[in-house]
Amino acid sequence: MRGIMWSGVIVAALAAVPLAMAHQSAGQVRDDEVTALIEAVRAATLRFEDVNVALAEGYLPDPSGQCVTAEAHGMPAEMGAMGIHYLRPDLLGLTVTAPRVDGTGTHTDFATPAVLLYEPQEDGSLKLVGVENLVFRKAWEAAGNSEPPNLAGRSWDYMIDDPNTPTEEAHYFEAHYDQHLWFRDNPNGNLEPFNPTVTCRHHKKA
Repeated sequence: MRGIMWSGVIVAALAAVPLAMAHQSAGQVRDDEVTALIEAVRAATLRFEDVNVALAEGYLPDPSGQCVTAEAHGMPAEMGAMGIHYLRPDLLGLTVTAPRVDGTGTHTDFATPAVLLYEPQEDGSLKLVGVENLVFRKAWEAAGNSEPPNLAGRSWDYMIDDPNTPTEEAHYFEAHYDQHLWFRDNPNGNLEPFNPTVTCRHHKKA
């Protein structure tokens, strides 16, 4: 199985976790690993708290204009939201955007994420609440991978639209694997796709 590439800054953060972890339960060790990973990624992406920096470095707002919520995608509203996605087309390897977004990228480095997640604020500003990486299934398998990417022991979420339902399950993307990583604490788990503490209440679609 191919694992996730962690940049030097993340490896350094994980190496700093006390050796006493060896005496903890496997679940606790994994929790500590995720916490260290989140803090390292947060430090590596701190500059993107200013969305203008993200724009200057090549991130573009999702052209659909969506602020993604669980309810809009046929799931319970209490699961929360993802927010507004800002994408790096080069890291995703985007090739087409219609009728569905597709690409060739296999980028998995969370220190330079392909997607930034912002929550719209009441005053019109955007707050960085997490990051995401996404690889298209065909590209991932063409690169020689037989299993989904994995982060901290968790297989990435698989997204594919079901044409037999009225709901759009894959955000108008071709079949892909994606993995979210939340800076804002998620009571359902900081690697889960939706976060109930994130809201699109103040989103104003242009």
